[in-house]
Amino acid sequence: MRCFIAIDLTTDVRAAIARAETRVRTAARDADVRWVDPAQFHLTLKFLGAVPDDRVPAVSAALEGAVADTAPIALAAAGLGGFPSLRSARVLWAGITAGVPELARLAAAIDRALTPLGFPPEGRPFRGHLTIGRVRSPRAGRALAAAVEAAGASAFGSWTASEVVLYESRLKPTGAVYTPVSRHPLRGARA
Repeated sequence: MRCFIAIDLTTDVRAAIARAETRVRTAARDADVRWVDPAQFHLTLKFLGAVPDDRVPAVSAALEGAVADTAPIALAAAGLGGFPSLRSARVLWAGITAGVPELARLAAAIDRALTPLGFPPEGRPFRGHLTIGRVRSPRAGRALAAAVEAAGASAFGSWTASEVVLYESRLKPTGAVYTPVSRHPLRGARA
């Protein structure tokens, strides 16, 4: 199965980001973007790719160990942007503005726990974000960048991440469908 590890959003934060996504879609309707269904918004900590079914219990156990000493993380989302840059974006995102160091430590702990299972660590620094769209072609790129900039200063709200979820991702013609495989509470003491 195709898997990734993520943190879920609250309904309010999800709705606020969805409103910003709608504003961008409306302002840049000719842009060639595959928009993420707001029900699928999440904060990815690590993409695993294909995981054989018989390896999923080991991944879950390693993940449980990796997050057990981590305290719940206070997060906030605000602003829109693009990777690698807004002018040549391939990914459109909502930013994470609080809890960034804690997320980076959590992602590093997950990397360390999963490396012995054959999942190599990320080759670049962790950049917490919420993907809202994937740009398929640069058509209408200028209008898209302007629409993102116009909506870019939005604050989407805050929440406390209290668990990490191992998800299965099934690709369908209508888009990916994410199903929780296991949930792992953040049980550490707050500093």
